Amino acid sequence: MNSKTKIWLGAMRLRTLPLAVSSTILGSFLAAFDGGFNWKIFVLATLTTLFLQILSNLANDYGDGVKGTDEKRVGEKRANQSGIVSKKEMKVGISILVVLALVSGISLILEGTKGTNQLNIIIFLILGLGAIVSAIKYTIGDKPYGYIGLGDFFVFFWFGIIGVAGTYFLHTHHFSFDILLPSASIGLLSVGVLNINNLRDRITDQQAGKITLVVRIGEENAKKYQLGLIILAMICSGLYVFMNYNDFWQLLFLVTAPFFFVNAALIMKITEPAQFDPYLKKFAISTFFFSIALGLGLILSLNA
Repeated sequence: MNSKTKIWLGAMRLRTLPLAVSSTILGSFLAAFDGGFNWKIFVLATLTTLFLQILSNLANDYGDGVKGTDEKRVGEKRANQSGIVSKKEMKVGISILVVLALVSGISLILEGTKGTNQLNIIIFLILGLGAIVSAIKYTIGDKPYGYIGLGDFFVFFWFGIIGVAGTYFLHTHHFSFDILLPSASIGLLSVGVLNINNLRDRITDQQAGKITLVVRIGEENAKKYQLGLIILAMICSGLYVFMNYNDFWQLLFLVTAPFFFVNAALIMKITEPAQFDPYLKKFAISTFFFSIALGLGLILSLNA
């Protein structure tokens, strides 16, 4: 594998992909729990989510590179930062991912709204276009929302509420307000991943004028915020299980709780920015397994 291929794979940030599909996985499990699972929806939703995540990663690489945010960045080098991939090449890569996301997303919407009214098609088309724009506008443009502390909100909205509840609706063709609880759990844990990322980059972000929430509230408060995100995520899923209780298997998601709390406890002790990096991947993987544990517990409870 040559150096340019490695740089492109690095820009795609493959380690973020398990986190990205956590919402699709849980939304599909929830649909199966309610008797509405569709394999075509699962495959198309997973593909669309992966394309959107890679698009976001490439756009983030390009946007931060253009603004000079990555010049003193902690962690692995970015593609634009390395100089091996030009800005023009990165734009081409971003354009390809936009096309792939559009093709996959439109196929998903057409399949997932089949037999429903046209309003659902319009709503999901708007949401789909919004997801693409949000993936690009995190760091690209004159007023990227990632530079004014709104990243946490958008991650919660897209990875949590829309990612989980939207997938659930495309499977089942109906919506239930209790679905917002596990949706919020994935959203909160996804924000936790972003928060660790921003804790790692706090100093360089501040120097570059990237005012993330961590920069706004400071490192110590951001560490407390991390713990709060975990606690609230567990409470939301606990409430959902309580409202839909069938069997003890539905508490399976709690086996992942120690991983999150140990992660948070160790983060509290960190004093150097580079030390946050390993916990970023661990938290993302824990979120992935949380979605599987919660969903699998629901399915096992049906046969108990």
